[in-house]
Amino acid sequence: MILARVASEESTTPDLVRLARQGYEAMSRGDLDAVMSLFAADAVYDASAAGLGTFEGADAVRGFVEDWRRSWEDYLYEEEELLDLGHGVVLSVVRESGRLVGGKGRVDQRAAHLITWTNGKIERFKHYPDPDEARAAAERLAQERG
Repeated sequence: MILARVASEESTTPDLVRLARQGYEAMSRGDLDAVMSLFAADAVYDASAAGLGTFEGADAVRGFVEDWRRSWEDYLYEEEELLDLGHGVVLSVVRESGRLVGGKGRVDQRAAHLITWTNGKIERFKHYPDPDEARAAAERLAQERG
């Protein structure tokens, strides 16, 4: 009986890597409803390290994501690394590429995201231009939450 309960609890734990991957795929194809379905109502999207500000609440996050996605043509996220560090902490290292609307050249950048999840929803999404800095922050956060 106890083993069945433990197995049942484990089966209801969301696969955060799978959810994060679905979010990147949705962003690449421009499906903002699917992207936003991953965010909690009071989520925070912190893009301050890239000079883009911090957005609090689902409406503000959606506004930023819509504006960001709308500025790109031929947009793509490719995950280099996607790790569940435990305790609701996911680290992703991604390559973001595309062409800005009206532009002729391609933009390609490598970045990292520290994503904090609660009950299968993103509570905080933090963008880091430096993947090593993100990795260190993610490892610290996972230990603090453990």
